[in-house]
Amino acid sequence: MSDVFEGYERQYCELSANLSRKCNSTFILPDGEEKKEKISLIKSGLDDCDVLIRKMDLEARSLQPSVKAMLLAKLREYKSDLNKLKREFKRITSGNADQASREELLEAGMADVHAVSADQRERLSMSVERLNQSGDRIKESRRTMLETEELGVSILEDLHQQRQTLLHAHTKLHGVDDAIDKSKKVLTSMSKRITRNKWIVGSVIAALMIVIIFIISFKISHH
Repeated sequence: MSDVFEGYERQYCELSANLSRKCNSTFILPDGEEKKEKISLIKSGLDDCDVLIRKMDLEARSLQPSVKAMLLAKLREYKSDLNKLKREFKRITSGNADQASREELLEAGMADVHAVSADQRERLSMSVERLNQSGDRIKESRRTMLETEELGVSILEDLHQQRQTLLHAHTKLHGVDDAIDKSKKVLTSMSKRITRNKWIVGSVIAALMIVIIFIISFKISHH
């Protein structure tokens, strides 16, 4: 069932019942300003009913076929009810009926009003019940949405904490990388110095050996 259609339906039922009462009370009034004023109000109300009927028709035809058929059948009843109200309005504005006809119409109209009002009350009650059920569903959906929102906020907070932890760990790793780079540089420098020292020591040893050989050779040659 369409919530939009139900809203138009409720407005129409209330307006139709009100117009029916106004028609019957206006019919027995003598000609005068009060009657003219009520006739003007009834005409305005009938125009509003026409607008609501058109809105319900458009809404019903936009729905799925199964729902559409049910609503169009209900709409035909409302159109018939509106045509009856229009006929009553014409009799009020014609001014050709005498007082007896007015009283007769009033009695028949009141009987019809009771029947129509009972039917309208039943439909209105069903509409209100459906609206209440829709309200309950909306409340349940809202509660679920709030719970989902709270869960989402909790997850975001956890993700934020995990992100901070990862950033902290990344900072530490970056510090470790810097320390390793520095250690590599120190070790490289030490290795270069050790290699250089080895060459120096080797050179000194070679020079000493040459001097020793030279001295030994010199002594041998002088004996």
